[in-house]
Amino acid sequence: MTIQLILFIILALVAVVAALGMLFSKNSVYAALYLVLNFMTVAVFFLLLNAPFIAVAQVTVYAGAIMVLFLFVIMLLGAEQVQHANTLVWQRPLGIVLAGILLTEAIYITLAQRGMVPMDQPLPETFGAPAEIGVDLFTNYLLPFEITSVLLLVAIIGAIVLTKSEKK
Repeated sequence: MTIQLILFIILALVAVVAALGMLFSKNSVYAALYLVLNFMTVAVFFLLLNAPFIAVAQVTVYAGAIMVLFLFVIMLLGAEQVQHANTLVWQRPLGIVLAGILLTEAIYITLAQRGMVPMDQPLPETFGAPAEIGVDLFTNYLLPFEITSVLLLVAIIGAIVLTKSEKK
């Protein structure tokens, strides 16, 4: 066993435990912190795949900005404790069946895709470099990039309008 495989197994266990902690935590702030831990392990997975730019983006965007937004909303709404709502009788069995279907699909896709990606050719040296991503982003994907920036601007304006208090 290589050191990368051992690290992958340890990180996979941490990611699964963090995801389960997030799902079963009664305190929503702790659930958000478990999600941060999960994001961090995913960033290390990207580092193992030799994608440092995506790892840094994962930490910066998701573990940083998105989690600050989640915690802001949790604190703003005062929803620190998850309340047990009345659930319908059919919700739990339906969730179990859908989770089983999702697990079956994941296993099938994992086993069916074996051998689909040619591993005999090494990736180019500049693959995943920030300069290459920037050139590709601003040439081939300029319109989706601009649409995303406009959507983020609209979301910021909407958040300001929603939190603005009326002056009397």
